[in-house]
Amino acid sequence: MAVVFQKPHALADVPLHYCPGCTHGIVHRLVAEVIDELGIEGRTIGIAPVGCSVMAYNYFNCDMIEAAHGRAPAVATGVKRANPEEHIVFTYQGDGDLASIGMAETVHAAARNENITIIFINNAIYGMTGGQMAPTSLPGQVTQTSPYGRDPKACGYPIRVCEMLSELEGPEYLARVTVNNVKNVNNAKKAIKKAFQNQIDGKGFSLVEVLSTCPTNWGMTPQKALEWIDEKMIPYYPLGVYKDRSAKEENAQ
Repeated sequence: MAVVFQKPHALADVPLHYCPGCTHGIVHRLVAEVIDELGIEGRTIGIAPVGCSVMAYNYFNCDMIEAAHGRAPAVATGVKRANPEEHIVFTYQGDGDLASIGMAETVHAAARNENITIIFINNAIYGMTGGQMAPTSLPGQVTQTSPYGRDPKACGYPIRVCEMLSELEGPEYLARVTVNNVKNVNNAKKAIKKAFQNQIDGKGFSLVEVLSTCPTNWGMTPQKALEWIDEKMIPYYPLGVYKDRSAKEENAQ
């Protein structure tokens, strides 16, 4: 029987507004594929943030809620606790939303081991508002607000979210992936699927950080932006699983 490659049902059949070469679209598809494969579309509620993905509610066929800037984990917590057995809740957030104004919500949701799933897009810049320096911008990275490059003496060092949250007892699963080539896309999907499965199984807080491109604000071609992930971002933000309580417990047995 022939296998037909088609758009996942959980992904709406509408044009995306993202810039050419932006990898938000790849991650959207991975999330939608996972929702389809797990058969949870009718149970899933997504929380859209403020940022480039502010209109994510247009792109997923599940129920969606728009959260105030940075507050997606708090909204997700309320939705999940209101009907914990039925709802599968995920947030989809950028680095400015999650790691700046929303850092408190992120940290405390993780510390409480809230049974939610967070998809965290790290493109090391504020994309929607014109390319300002973000909490994850690299040392020396040129942005609209660091035209001579990020100076750690003046601006501090970038925040490594997975490493920071891994020091908490609460989180169930923390992983950093990227989508700049086929192998990495496949690995990213596995991590996203595990994060959703953890919630279905009631295991608790799962966050998948995805190193993503922003060709427009990086001032690069789409191809060069994909290469920049390998050359600059991965050395500073190494890929891998930073916490997996279930795997640790299984290995201990």
